Amino acid sequence: MSEYHIPVLLTESISALVTNPHGTYADATFGGGGHTALLLSRLSDGGHVIAFDRDIDAIARAPKDPRLTLIHNNFRFIENYARHEGVQFDGILADLGVSSHQFDTAERGFSFRFEDAPLDMRMNQEARLTAEEVVNTYPEADLERILRLYGEVDGARNMARLIADARSKEAIRTTGDLDRAIARMLPKGAEHKVLAKVYQALRIEVNQEMRSLEKFLEGAARSLKPGGRLVVITYHSLEDRMVKNFIKAGNVDGLEQKDVFGHTDTPLEAVNRKPILPEESEIAGNTRARSAKLRIAERRAEK
Repeated sequence: MSEYHIPVLLTESISALVTNPHGTYADATFGGGGHTALLLSRLSDGGHVIAFDRDIDAIARAPKDPRLTLIHNNFRFIENYARHEGVQFDGILADLGVSSHQFDTAERGFSFRFEDAPLDMRMNQEARLTAEEVVNTYPEADLERILRLYGEVDGARNMARLIADARSKEAIRTTGDLDRAIARMLPKGAEHKVLAKVYQALRIEVNQEMRSLEKFLEGAARSLKPGGRLVVITYHSLEDRMVKNFIKAGNVDGLEQKDVFGHTDTPLEAVNRKPILPEESEIAGNTRARSAKLRIAERRAEK
């Protein structure tokens, strides 16, 4: 599994997740399977893991274990599965990062490291929308919105205009085409930093990551047993803010709703007030862990 993807905050997340070794757990983002492998090792023969992933490459690498059920689907549908199967989870884990395999496979188009890779970026390879379609067909105003909102790109309007100008002459098909189209806005010495923001923005749009995360959080809260744990690893400020807000207020906007007695009625209670961060030793061995944050919450008892 390690060659496919190095799991981040592995011990910390699984230790926080497992409260009942005989319980039923969900790994909502199976990826390389590293978290699931450790989770299974912590469970008894009576325990079970339901693992979700929309990437068929990840599903194909799953180990054979009678305690493991693989679901080829987006984690946003976790509540649908729980209702259909009549299960509630003792714990749900979600690692929101892109897998190393996806970043390191040129034809998936997730990384600007490969100069002429196709602009794909689909986590579910059966999905219709690709990054190529976004950069070539979205109105300029929508490109600006995506770059500003999802990538926090400085000068998003000017960058959107550069993309629109480039595609009016010739379609933008590859990562190299995109990089050349916006080259004028890549500051010398910091090109990779800006490109990372641009590619993040496009990836989030292609995979509808923010909407999927919102639906997942809502469904996960309703699919946990009272006392069950929700453990989420985030990698950028947008998703971390959503997770933090949902734990605090029960919605991703962080708007607390109080009853007539002034009590905030939220489904979850934070276990750690501040996020758990990777140790320096982990970051040294896996630089993709450097922005990771781990948040833990517990389902409140039914009133």
